Amino acid sequence: MIPHDVPLQIGSLLFDGLDQIDLTGPFEVLSRFPNSTYRIYARTLAPVRDLKGLRLYPDAMLTDAPQLDLLHIPGGWGQEALMEDEETLAWIRAQAAGARCLFSVCTGALICGAAGLLKGRKATTHWASMHLLPYFGATPVNQRVVMDGNMVFAAGVTAGIDGALRVAAELRGDAAAKSIQLYMQYAPEPPFNSGTPETAPSDILREARLSLKATTDRREQTARRVAQRLGIALPPPRAA
Repeated sequence: MIPHDVPLQIGSLLFDGLDQIDLTGPFEVLSRFPNSTYRIYARTLAPVRDLKGLRLYPDAMLTDAPQLDLLHIPGGWGQEALMEDEETLAWIRAQAAGARCLFSVCTGALICGAAGLLKGRKATTHWASMHLLPYFGATPVNQRVVMDGNMVFAAGVTAGIDGALRVAAELRGDAAAKSIQLYMQYAPEPPFNSGTPETAPSDILREARLSLKATTDRREQTARRVAQRLGIALPPPRAA
């Protein structure tokens, strides 16, 4: 835990085609850290749209960011372009080198992997992309939140809220995290037990995998190119 009298610089990465809940779910937590400054950073100041069309605006450009204590990397379909965007990857590497914590949500883990930050790490991501983590030298762990050293990984989409609360506890203590959770009234009671591949009905899971197949296949091709660049032995292709 960092003493509350020590200010924290917190930043989230914004990019076109992200999943807004990967950003805005953790925002509800991260923006409420005691004695902290929270800003959203992007390559340019132009607005972007999330994968469903929601318009979002950055506070500042990547080049304007100070050394951050906490860097938050969301995911979403737009993540694929960033995996081969060396300018953004270099910024993430430089920030991660001095940060107290690097926090990824969903396929934000793949962006971290493309930056070379997952080698030897345990990590998680969205269930449809778990098989891609070894392409970046990571060990997949099928948990909602995974912590490895100063890195925190949240699984898909809504898991970002859980991960952000874990980060809050690590950096500002359990009491601060519990206070934020209470303010948010974060006590989920989903009407269905269909939130993971293990609990979803087989027909629902089959349909979801089919709807995501084209995106997942593209991600795998990108991950293979990144693995070759990073010098990581390629896993065998998955069976069709």
